[in-house]
Parts: sequence; C-alpha cells; structure tokens
Amino acid sequence: MTIEARKPIISDRLVRKLRLGSGLIVFAFVIMHLANHSLGLISLSMAERAQHWFMAVWRNPAGTVLLYTALVVHISLVFRLLYQRRTLVMPAGEAFQIVTGLLVPLLLIDHIVGTRVVHEVYGYHDTYRAIVRTLWLTSPANGLRQSLVLLIVWLHGCIGVHFWLRYRSWYMAIAPVMLSFAIVLPILALLGFAAMGKTVAHEAAQEDEHGYPGGYYSDVRSYGEPGSLPGERMSAETWPYRAGFYGAFSLSIVALFAFRAHRRLRERQHQVAIRYAGGEVVHAPRGFSVLEASRLGGIPHYSVCGGKGQCSTCRVQIVEGAENLPPPEPLEQKTLNRIGATPDVRLACQLRPMGNVSVIPLLTPMAEATIPVYSQTASPGREREIVVFFCDLRHFTTLTEARLPFDIVFLLNRYFAIVGRIIEENGGRMDKFIGDGAMALFGLRTTPKEANRQALKAAAAIIQEIDKLSAELADELAAPLEIAIGLHTGLAVVGSMGYGSVKNVTAIGDTVNVASRLESVAKEFNSALVFSEPVAQLSEIDTDGVESREIAVRGRGEPLRVYIVSKEASSRFA
Repeated sequence: MTIEARKPIISDRLVRKLRLGSGLIVFAFVIMHLANHSLGLISLSMAERAQHWFMAVWRNPAGTVLLYTALVVHISLVFRLLYQRRTLVMPAGEAFQIVTGLLVPLLLIDHIVGTRVVHEVYGYHDTYRAIVRTLWLTSPANGLRQSLVLLIVWLHGCIGVHFWLRYRSWYMAIAPVMLSFAIVLPILALLGFAAMGKTVAHEAAQEDEHGYPGGYYSDVRSYGEPGSLPGERMSAETWPYRAGFYGAFSLSIVALFAFRAHRRLRERQHQVAIRYAGGEVVHAPRGFSVLEASRLGGIPHYSVCGGKGQCSTCRVQIVEGAENLPPPEPLEQKTLNRIGATPDVRLACQLRPMGNVSVIPLLTPMAEATIPVYSQTASPGREREIVVFFCDLRHFTTLTEARLPFDIVFLLNRYFAIVGRIIEENGGRMDKFIGDGAMALFGLRTTPKEANRQALKAAAAIIQEIDKLSAELADELAAPLEIAIGLHTGLAVVGSMGYGSVKNVTAIGDTVNVASRLESVAKEFNSALVFSEPVAQLSEIDTDGVESREIAVRGRGEPLRVYIVSKEASSRFA
C-alpha cells in the first residue's frame, strides 16, 4: 500500500516567493538608508534634507505597513525554515546566512524603539542631528553596535541576492558591478556617519564654549541625554517596549526549539531506515529527506543548490522500497524531466520516504580538502550560453620533425603567448592547451551578443599575429605558420572538473564538440577561420561575401551552416 505524503498548507514555491519578496523590500529600505548616510560626506544639512524624502517613502502609513509586514514575514519564514529542517547540520554558507538573519532583529530592537516607537508614540522627531549626537557623543558604544548591525544586515542581504541570482545566465556579466556596489555603499555610509559625527562634535564644542542654552540640541536633551530628567523619564517609559520586543524574540527562539524537541520525541516512534550502497544505514524520523538523512548520518552527499531542488547533483537511484515513496512534487518532477531521469531516480533533497528504502547516490563526492569550497576550482556545473573557441597549428608535425626539442618548446611558447594574451584581452578565458591546440571560452561574464563579437575579434587578431610570427621566424621554418580556428556558440555545461590540484573550470557538451569539429573543417578547406551560423546571428555581423556551406556534424541529425574565412578576409572581423 502506498503511503501518501502529507501536503503542506503553504507550498514551498509560495514560501520562497514570500521570503524573496519580503527580503527585497527590507533590502530596498537598507539601500536607501545607507545612501542617506552617505550624503553625510557632503554635509549634515544635505543628509537631513534627503531624510525628508526617505521618510516620505517609509514613514507614511502604506510604507510603514509594508516595511513592518516584510520584516515580520521574513523573520517568521526564517523560523519556519529552522523548524522544518530535520537536522541543523548544514554547509557553512547556509548556516552563516541563517545566523546573520537571526542576529538582525535582535540587534535592531533598540534602534527601532529609539526611532520608530518614540516617533509614533511620543511624537518625537528623530532628526539626523539628534540621532548622530546620541550615537556619536552620548552613547558611542550604541553607535558602534548600530554600525555592526548595518554591516550584518547588508552582508545578509547581499548573500541572499547572490543566492537568488547566481544561476541566471546574465548574472555573471553584471556580478563585478554588483560586487563593487556591495563594497562601496556601506563604506560610504560609515564614512558619512563619521563625517556627521565630527560635525556635531564640533558644534557641541562651540555650544559649550559660548554657553548657548538650547540651539540644535534642545530636542535631544528632552529625549535621551543622560543626566536630564526628561531623558531619564523617556528611557523609563520606553523600557516596556524594549522588554516586550526582546521577550517576544526570546520566546520565539525558545518555542522554536521546544517544538523541534517535541517533534523529535514524537517522530522517534515512526522512524524509517535508509540504506546506502556502501552498507551504511541511517535511521531517520519519517519526514526527513534523504539528503537530511545523509547529513544526519555523516554520509557525504552532493547538493550544489543547497537542497532547494534547483539542481540534480543530489539525485539517487531507488534500489528497494519504491512503494514507500510519495510521488514527486512539481518542483522535483520538473528537474527530473529536465535531465531525462528514469522512474527509479529521485532528488534526495525532495524525497521524504514514508517507509524503509535503499538508495544509491549517483554523484559521489570525493574528499579534496585542499580545494576551498567557494573557490573558482570548486564552482558547481550549470548550463551557460557560451562561445567555444578551438585553434590548432596546421602541419605542425612537418614543421617540427627536424628541429631540436628546445626549439619546439620555444616555438610553442611564442604561439601560446599570442593566443593566451589575445583571448584574455578580448574577454575570453583560456581553458586548456593540448599539444599545439588550444581551447578558450567566451561569455562567462558577458552577454551572448558581446561574447560572439569578442570571439570573432580575438580570432581575427590571432590570425594576424601568427602571420607576423611566421614572417619573423621565416628563416628558421621549413614552411609558413598557419592556424585553423573553429567557433561555435550554444548551451554547454560549465563547471569545475578534474581532480586535486588539476581541477579547473571547463565546459562540456555538444557545443564544445561542434566547435572542435569546425576547427577540423577549417583545416579541410585550407582556411583560417570557420564559424557557425549561430555565431553569425548572435554577433549580428555582416556576412555578405563570406563563403558559406552546410556540413554534416557527427551526432547531429541536421546539417549545420558554417562560414569559411580565409586568412586575408579575416581582418574584416578585427
């Protein structure tokens, strides 16, 4: 008898959308807040004028409700996520994001009470002068804490945005700009705060020197400056709000772990056994996913997307117990369909067995501790729209058969230096050198149109430079140097492949095979460059007068139209 899985009240897809939407609203608030601080580098008056626009957006009834709702929803969904996790064993990146997410409301409570509550309940207007005076002069420790909050909130938001966008094909093209923005904005905000702090300190010194009775700071003294009776009264009157917020947050944490403990006690009576190919058996409560069971049992298990069902690296083959499995949810089924999985293959992060089951992880991670987890050499594979570049020296064996090994190495290094330099100057990435051949990738950090233009420009420049090198070494060569280049564009799997210290980012797939075939076609037609019709279409170059043919490519059902360019005609693409 098949046991049906209990359907969640709110779908995971809706939860992800709510978490993303609420997080983006809070992130927009933080961006505007930091930008307002940054104007303090110009002047305190400029920051105060900009504050009126900031308040117009977030202090009106609609903005206030939107911001508070987003905060409550986002924090609540973090608690929901922690409750639903069957084990708190997780990768460091996930743990860091969750911890910073919980620290944000805890560290913001005093700031919310000191600004929002005082403003809403007591009608106190929190001007920049008043806030900066309090944080810079009256309570510098509180100012330091608020600066720490600023950095934590910003870091948490940036990580969330990165996780949201990292699998978008266009993200890598704008990632450097976003990284620069992520670094510069909080630095400018902190510098702006420091500049305003120095301004209020100077004004306060002048006020004390001349004995002004009020001036800029009469409102501050009535609010929170130590030693003033109204300030002490205000602090005493706002204490219940602080206690209420801290108490509610603390009770939420306690309740979360209490519910988790209660669930664990209840689920111990309904455990399932998950058997692995190596003979390991993990007894996990019913409702655990196979990935969570692997983590619970300390069994290495790939999960590039972090258990969100957006990749297939955690997939397992079901050996026994298929009758104890619920049917795939839409998210899991979509991923399984995309990889053409057979019915006995499931995603470990989404599969929650209702009975005993035996599985075989299809991708077994290897222990390579020397490779940093988030380094380029450990980057996960994903489909990308790229341009693949292959080049090879023609008749190289004939050129070198009568030369000394040292001379051959010298020639190859001159050739590789030309290819590598031009590829990198035009935005490409050298992939590998094989014998007298080379492979490069374009489009890892730019748009498909720009990548195709860059690849064609690089090909034309390499042809010209190899011709110059041939003329330079004419007296030492039995025949002129001639190069054959093939270009093709399309989807390819780009990721970290290899082992140990020779693990590098490369590409595999039909696009790579076709590009390699086009380099051979260039040799067959005694031409310098052959590129496919997709390259011509995406680059939007003028192909009038360029010879074109349809060729058969092994593994493809239909012929491919290609453009054949001689050495003399290649300069038109430079």
